[in-house]
Amino acid sequence: MKGSFKLGNIAGIGIFIHWTFSILIAFIIFSNYRQGQSAIQILWSVLFVISIFITVFLHELGHALAAKRYNINTKDITLLPIGGLARLERIPEKPSEELVVAIAGPTVNIALAAITGLLISVPDTESMTLQLTASVNSSNFFLNFLVVNIWLALFNLIPAFPMDGGRVLRAILSMNMDRRRATNIAAKIGQVLAMVFVFIGFYANPFLIFIGLFIFLGAQAEASMTQAKFILAGYTVNDVLMRHYETISASDTVKTAVSMLLNGQTKTFLVTENEVPVGTVSRDEIILALSNKGENEIISRIMNNDLLFLDADTSLEKAYLQMQQHKSTLMPVMLDQKLIGTVDNENILEFLMVKNASTTKE
Repeated sequence: MKGSFKLGNIAGIGIFIHWTFSILIAFIIFSNYRQGQSAIQILWSVLFVISIFITVFLHELGHALAAKRYNINTKDITLLPIGGLARLERIPEKPSEELVVAIAGPTVNIALAAITGLLISVPDTESMTLQLTASVNSSNFFLNFLVVNIWLALFNLIPAFPMDGGRVLRAILSMNMDRRRATNIAAKIGQVLAMVFVFIGFYANPFLIFIGLFIFLGAQAEASMTQAKFILAGYTVNDVLMRHYETISASDTVKTAVSMLLNGQTKTFLVTENEVPVGTVSRDEIILALSNKGENEIISRIMNNDLLFLDADTSLEKAYLQMQQHKSTLMPVMLDQKLIGTVDNENILEFLMVKNASTTKE
């Protein structure tokens, strides 16, 4: 993810933190200072926020390690001010495997809460309320840590996408029906819950409105993705292959690229060197280079060289999932190590629209 800094590797997984995390820490320091908190009190607040993000990281690591058990790698884990993101190569299709991977994250939180509960003396309800409403300090730090982990586990187990609970629900439903139907049911349940959150938010906490919208859109996105995978199953890259495409040489200049832009309709060009694909260059990259570096800039210096090569007989579903995780929008298609065409996101989306329309008519 852009704007992220690598902290290291664990079990072969890159661990990143987004730069906006520093803004969160600065905000906590500033807001505590405005409230007249002492330096020690501010330090405890910062340490508590850091402990929450360590918890979030362990939650995501739980998903990643569970997925690894089924030979599913995790590209990286990124910590953001709003939570964590583990980028798995794919979501397990087998219900029992998806159940294990989905439940692994909340299980980590439950385990952390249980361990913390064993190490501290949990007060009675009245004392607990007083400690939890007070500023974080040495005496209530671990009690707050325990409560946060319980809250994270319960929140993530809400049976709605994109939370873990939505995947748990789908996995359970998939044991008795096909995955697409299970996803649609889980998505509808999630959207109903989302509307409940929004309704309550108007009368209670406005933050629930944000959560409701987040759940509603997440459920919609998951249903759309599953529908797309269902439609693409049984097709190969060859079925959406674009045999008419434009290439530009890596040694050409921005001036040449601008001329090609103005004289045609292509928005992203395949960059070649000795007829071998070496990158792509988009309209936006060309215009930016023209503005910043001039028309004599060489294409090889501005192109995106992170190419995703596809085989013509690759499953279209697999190719689509790979493309979702790849920053290049134009992919060269090879057959016997020879370039035979290209595929881009827009072409696959058009293919999906055509198949959707055909299915609806039938």
